[in-house]
Amino acid sequence: MTMSESQQDAARRPSANPEAGSEELLPSWSAALVVVAHPDDETFGLGGIIDLMTSAGTAVHILCYTHGEASTINDSNADLHRTRAEELRQASAELRAASVKLLEYADGQLAAVPAAELAGQVLDLIARYHPDGLLVFDDTGITGHRDHRAATRAAVAAAATAALPVLAWALPAAVAGRLREETGQPFAGQQPGRIDLCVRVNRAVQRRAALMHASQISPTAVLWRRLQLLGDSEHLRWLLPPAAPSALSLDVRRA
Repeated sequence: MTMSESQQDAARRPSANPEAGSEELLPSWSAALVVVAHPDDETFGLGGIIDLMTSAGTAVHILCYTHGEASTINDSNADLHRTRAEELRQASAELRAASVKLLEYADGQLAAVPAAELAGQVLDLIARYHPDGLLVFDDTGITGHRDHRAATRAAVAAAATAALPVLAWALPAAVAGRLREETGQPFAGQQPGRIDLCVRVNRAVQRRAALMHASQISPTAVLWRRLQLLGDSEHLRWLLPPAAPSALSLDVRRA
C-alpha cells in the first residue's frame, strides 16, 4: 500500500496551509473503526480522512450511535429517523466504507447513557473487525455538541481497554475562530502545538458523499465554508497515541 516515488514527490509539494510543517506519515492501518454520534458526522467531519484511508486500502468500519432524528434541519419534513439512516448508508458507500452499524440511541441524549454501555458497543466492533486504531471527532466535539463528545469519550474508553490508538479530527484554532465569527456557532479549535498531523485530502468524494445527506445539506450549509477555509488540508491529533511508530506512505505533514 505504498505510493510510487513520483507520487510521493508530488505529495510532498509545499502546502498553502500556513500551519503545515514538516511531513509525517499516517499510521499504517489495515482496518480502522470510525465512531460518530450522528449520520453525516462521518462525511461532513471525517469524509476527507476516510477517503484518504480507503484509497490506501484501509478497511474502514463505521459505528454511528443515533439516527440524528432530533435535527432542526428538515426542510422537506421527512421522517428523519428513517431518512437519515438511508442517507448514512448511501454516503458511507460513496466513501467506500467496509461496513456501517447504526444504533438506536436517542439523538441528543448520548451523554445520559452509561459510559460503559456506549464503550461496550465499540468493544463489540473491535472484537469483530480487529481494527488497528480508531478515528473520531476531537474531544472538544468540534461544535461542542454533547453527543459528539460522548461518542468520542466512549471510543477512547474502549480503545484504552483494547490497547488501541485513537486519532481525532480537529479544527485549527484560526479556522474555528473564523467560523464562530461568521456563523455564531460554538466551533472549538486547537492551537498548532496541540495538532499532531496535517494531511492533504482530495475533497471530491467527500463532496459527493455530503450531497447524499440531502435532508441536512444546502448551498448555504456551513460545511462548504469550512471546506473553503481548510482547503485541501485536514488536521488530526492523537487522543491515545500508538504504542510504536507505524507509517503508511500517504501525504501527511506534521502541523
